Amino acid sequence: MMKAFVLRSYGSPDVLELTDIDRPVPRDDEVLVRVRATSVQPYDWHHLRGEPYIARLMPGTLGLRSPKIDILGADIAGHVEAVGTDVTEFRSGDEVYAQLKGGGFAEYVCVREAELAPKPKNLSFEEAAAVPMAANTALLGLRDQGRIQPGQQVLVNGASGGVGTFAVQIAKAFDTKVTGVCSARNVDLVRSIGADEVIDYTTADFTRSGQRYDLLLDIAGSRSGSACRRVMTPKGTYVIIGGPPGRWLQPAGHAVSTLAVSPFVSQRMVMTDVVQCAEKKRNLMTLTEFIEDGKITPVIDRRYSFEEIPAAITYQEEGHAAGKVVVAV
Repeated sequence: MMKAFVLRSYGSPDVLELTDIDRPVPRDDEVLVRVRATSVQPYDWHHLRGEPYIARLMPGTLGLRSPKIDILGADIAGHVEAVGTDVTEFRSGDEVYAQLKGGGFAEYVCVREAELAPKPKNLSFEEAAAVPMAANTALLGLRDQGRIQPGQQVLVNGASGGVGTFAVQIAKAFDTKVTGVCSARNVDLVRSIGADEVIDYTTADFTRSGQRYDLLLDIAGSRSGSACRRVMTPKGTYVIIGGPPGRWLQPAGHAVSTLAVSPFVSQRMVMTDVVQCAEKKRNLMTLTEFIEDGKITPVIDRRYSFEEIPAAITYQEEGHAAGKVVVAV
């Protein structure tokens, strides 16, 4: 048996039920991981609440009337408990981490060998659990969709959040000049992780700064696509990561409306989908190199115990976390 937070219906964090369920048994190509840490992020509360409602009608991981994922938690870090008969890369005791569609809010989870990576040696379990989904999102947005190149001018809108703090550091690792947009209370943080310039959005509108950027990573979605294009070079790239929160359409509406004009403008307008990414393990290996080389350090805002996962989600959903919110299991 094991303890897990089970999601049986959409609702607030209070609907999560901490209960005893059977410990999973790994299939031939799977590894049973004893979860030592996980993290919470917008992905979790979107699935918890089943929002935006429009997403329930679209292909993906939200069910129409009830959740498709009964145990949330996309990030895990822990050690190998057991391996399936076909597993060759891992053995009992190995320290590992992964990005999953769900299962992290439990003491044990089975992970396909093809999705599991060795944990960075210089990180604790809690630090490692802060990495997978957020850092993978930033890497995909900058390197794959953004086609980042050394020497470029890069702007990260939403630079102090989970994805943003990784994006600033990854962009610097690619030898670019980075401008971060955040609130006044996080200016020093964003500057400390490598941003060359920081714009306080409470006192300045980055879309009217007069500066031009080769790559704009839009995590916050606080300005329209047309406004963002004003500060982009004619052949620049606009990458959508997130958007304003909403119950019915947002942030999906922001992405759809922005991408709709893509065929009619000179800039590239693209969107990052980290959930459907088929190269999660390879990307984690790349991130591990950055981390072990000292180019990336997870920024952790708060730490919670396993029993406090509903409180951790409540705090994360407020949208004020600077960096990641992690949970020791």
